[in-house]
Amino acid sequence: MSFDIARTSTLQAVATLDQGLLVDDLQQRVEAAVRQAEALPEVVAAFEARRAAQDRLAQFRKAERALSSFAKETGERLAAVREASLDALIACASSGDKLDFKAGSELAGLDSRARQASRAIERLVERLLPEAQRIHLREESHAYLAQARGLEQVAQERAEKVLEQLREAVNDEVVLPVDMSKGVCGALLAQAAELRQRALQLSESADSLEKTLRRSL
Repeated sequence: MSFDIARTSTLQAVATLDQGLLVDDLQQRVEAAVRQAEALPEVVAAFEARRAAQDRLAQFRKAERALSSFAKETGERLAAVREASLDALIACASSGDKLDFKAGSELAGLDSRARQASRAIERLVERLLPEAQRIHLREESHAYLAQARGLEQVAQERAEKVLEQLREAVNDEVVLPVDMSKGVCGALLAQAAELRQRALQLSESADSLEKTLRRSL
């Protein structure tokens, strides 16, 4: 360590002068702190709630695709059976035989299933899917907020620990300003700020969707 206190009264203490090592060490410490924040009970609970909401939304989307496929296939089958039934009825009438309406029962069954599928799709598209999307947006927003609070909590705990160590290392004649913005605490707070911004955007999207749902009632 080489410095001239008469020329430079403000000193900077770093673990190493190797900037590459400093960056790598900072990254590892930040990643460890993030994992610590994500392991907090309230963060874990928020993530689980978001996952449940996401799974429910995915199930509704899967149901909508399956019903749409069924409705399309049934519609095509219904059209084919209807045309064949009419041709058979015309042929029967032209030959003078007794009219045969047996195909009508199959047509009625296909038509009933097609109508049920259409009503189910309508309910999914107009109500269930938007509501599931709204809930997912809320839970995702809550998860980001919980994660942000977790990062801030870890940053606070680290800052308090560092300051306590510094208090023990200095005496009453030393004024030691501490800039934590470039260290682990600063990185955690920056991530927390980004998460809070995402949470706000998701919350606003949920608000907009909720208003749309209310107007549709």
